[in-house]
Amino acid sequence: MSRDLRLEGLSVGYGAGAAPVLEPTDLEFAAGSFTALLGPSGCGKSTVLNTVAGFVRPSSGLVTAGRSPVTGPGPDRGVVFQHYALFPWRTARGNVEFALKRLGLPRAERRRRALAALDEVGLADGAEKYPAQLSGGMQQRVALARALAAEPEVLLMDEPFGALDALTRSRMQQLLRALWQRTGLTVLFVTHDIDEALALAERVVVLGGRPGRVLADHPVPAGPPDPALRALIAGHLGTPS
Repeated sequence: MSRDLRLEGLSVGYGAGAAPVLEPTDLEFAAGSFTALLGPSGCGKSTVLNTVAGFVRPSSGLVTAGRSPVTGPGPDRGVVFQHYALFPWRTARGNVEFALKRLGLPRAERRRRALAALDEVGLADGAEKYPAQLSGGMQQRVALARALAAEPEVLLMDEPFGALDALTRSRMQQLLRALWQRTGLTVLFVTHDIDEALALAERVVVLGGRPGRVLADHPVPAGPPDPALRALIAGHLGTPS
């Protein structure tokens, strides 16, 4: 199950009288879609994600998930960050189970969900290992499983593969794409990498400027990456193609 998302006149500023980080922005994301928010550091893409997650309150405008206004964090929206933030004294299963305590689930249900989520990300055989015994890619799988175990309808990802080596990053991208195709979750994926955006998403929203604003919004055709689209997006960002 998934939800659509809508940003209506969304503007964000930090502190009274502070200049906005994000200009008033209108965006819609269909239920079950996979969208990459692409842009350089400081353009507002993580601000958009954090506002949808409910971590940041907008200065003006509205964010809705389904028909419900977003007023704070909720289990319908799972979040995966670049840094794994795992408890080193808990196993992979223990880290996932701990995140489920806030839902008030019985212990047996927490265990069932944790094991199912770890299996979903291909880490069933590492459930009883501690973070120090896992590679970076495996730790990020635990972080992904932690988000999935709450059975969200929206998955928000903030440069989750940025700290991984190229080979592990490619494998995680393949895993995420397959996971999205199986589950039909609505995915918002923040990145500053054009190739990553084109490899994963079916739509790329390009952000830029300070305060941030939408520079372009492109559907991504199925099949191999389109060099012409890559060059067009690079042109929006003012980077070599």
